[in-house]
Amino acid sequence: MKILFFSTFATLAIGLAMCATACTEKVKDAKSEACLPNIYPDYVGVEIPVNIAPLNFGMSDDRYSMVDAVVSDAEGRELHGQGAESTYFDIDLWHEFLANNAGKEIQVKVSAKDNDGWHSFEPFAIYVSQDSIDYGLAYRLIEPGYEVWSKMGIYERDLSTFDERPLIVNTEFDGCVNCHSFNRANPRDLSLHIRGAHGATILRMKGQMTAYNTATSQTLGLCVYPYWHPSGKYIAYSTNTTRQVFHIRHENRVEVFDAASDLQVYDIANNELLITPLLKQDSVYETFPVFAADGKTLYFCAAKALPEGSMELKKVHYSLCSVSFDAEKGDFGSCIDTIIDCSMCNDTLPGSVTFPRPSYDGRFLVYTLADYGQFSIWHHEADLWMMNLSTGEHRPMTNANSADTDSFHNWSSNSRWMVISSRRDDGLFNRPYFCHIDEQGNESKAFMLPQRNPKRHYRNLYMSYNVPDFITESVAFDNVRAADLINQNERKPMKVREK
Repeated sequence: MKILFFSTFATLAIGLAMCATACTEKVKDAKSEACLPNIYPDYVGVEIPVNIAPLNFGMSDDRYSMVDAVVSDAEGRELHGQGAESTYFDIDLWHEFLANNAGKEIQVKVSAKDNDGWHSFEPFAIYVSQDSIDYGLAYRLIEPGYEVWSKMGIYERDLSTFDERPLIVNTEFDGCVNCHSFNRANPRDLSLHIRGAHGATILRMKGQMTAYNTATSQTLGLCVYPYWHPSGKYIAYSTNTTRQVFHIRHENRVEVFDAASDLQVYDIANNELLITPLLKQDSVYETFPVFAADGKTLYFCAAKALPEGSMELKKVHYSLCSVSFDAEKGDFGSCIDTIIDCSMCNDTLPGSVTFPRPSYDGRFLVYTLADYGQFSIWHHEADLWMMNLSTGEHRPMTNANSADTDSFHNWSSNSRWMVISSRRDDGLFNRPYFCHIDEQGNESKAFMLPQRNPKRHYRNLYMSYNVPDFITESVAFDNVRAADLINQNERKPMKVREK
């Protein structure tokens, strides 16, 4: 088989091709297998962005000592990758190959070497979407502990390469980094929550970084679960009195639940937390606030509060609700609308809505549906559902969901890609997956975040990707300045105004 490498810089490409092929082993006398290859990660039949990093993969079965892949297109061009644990595709040649096949299907032919020689499998297709994905992804890397934390940090990853760098790590101060949030994937506006002895909420706006104390005498406590108003003038927060319990015999190992929770909106210009009795009811748990794409509606999750001291957590079912919001006046509407009513759900008809996320184009809203409760990232039954905001219809995202936890999620800035926090890999660690959302709201099969050597990376990483969110450019975060602010313990207080 003749393998053609190509590049904008032809001479460089030929040199790279010679280097890449010099150390490869020729696939010969291969036994044909009448089945698709079982590869890790599973990239069979996925739809990918035109600017994604190379989809290096290995064989799921460790008995194979080498894996070989030939990627071809309808024009007869081919790209070769081979390796002991995972294929290796030259990154420049990969991006040029995808650019030449935007909006088209490519074929992948896989061969793997066993003790008895090479085996060749049936080819599979990958569709290259013309829709690009954002520059990168920001996430917290954290060990899956419960009572204490060790090293953790907020990191960013360039999605077109394998480059990852820390933004801030808790070895720079004594505490926990948590709840990072950007305004519609624009990292220039940032909210970052710090827990522990040096607790604070760090806000970066227009290049200025300030440490706030968000606890007041009129609210439950510190602000968490942030979501920016599209204007950049407000941030919606919840305040939660959170508890956790552990199961002795249950597939879900831990339950995190609210003993109380309220909502408020922070008016940045006036340094005021806007509160209303509508979103501060003792008989209701209100949490996970998010603004609609036009900023005129505040969506949130709400459940009837349990009697004090009650631990009947399976009776807690969150509904999706909304209230109007006037950004010009900073006013809330006078009534709450229930969009998805889970108040009548029970053990035989389970259902609880968490993590609502409206698309930035205003057309859809995706949420997590679990059997009960509000912390669905530990619920193995949790799945993603999509709601059409024009028709009110909602359905499970079957193509993107898995048999294990599919929970937290965020939209790309063009509303064409979604990142999903899922435990489908091993049932223990959250890994980021991506799926495409087309004009009609149909989702593609989800694929795992590419790595240079995915088998080695994910097997050796005993940390979860937590709260992944897209970023349109590098965050350019001054971690020295941030650590200094955190360690100083000087906090700007917030005022409260009831609406």
